[in-house]
Amino acid sequence: MEISPVAKFIFELESVLEVRRGVERNQQLAVARLERQRIDIEDRIREYQRQLTLERRDMQAHLNAEAGSRGGGVDLDAVRLQASASLHLVGKAHQEVIRLAGLHRKIDAARLELLKATTDRKAVEVLRQRRFEAWSAEQRRREAVALDEINTMRAGRLEDAA
Repeated sequence: MEISPVAKFIFELESVLEVRRGVERNQQLAVARLERQRIDIEDRIREYQRQLTLERRDMQAHLNAEAGSRGGGVDLDAVRLQASASLHLVGKAHQEVIRLAGLHRKIDAARLELLKATTDRKAVEVLRQRRFEAWSAEQRRREAVALDEINTMRAGRLEDAA
């Protein structure tokens, strides 16, 4: 019986495992890109809300100033202009909210794909671990057989010498 001095575990499906790791990595990147888009949209929505708040304050201040300086008269053109700017911001914010809703659906789908890729990778890793354990057990068994054979030969030589 010939024993290899250093046995090395070789997993036949290592290339499959590497492919699965790559697929999972790509899915992680896809989710990260979508999350980055989500953050950007949410930042824009917050900025529109901030601008709307400022527009309301400006309009209120303008109306108060007009009412105080003219004895109750209001410049309707200025109010109309201010209201138009506010409506424009509300429209932009609404468009971003709609985009955000669509993006949430894409993120959910991408997360499901990532979960599938992770499950696929882990399945091959579990198989690899089981095969390694079986290989290790076989190596220990072979080593025990080899040691038994050596001890049997040693005992035979000792009997022959005696």
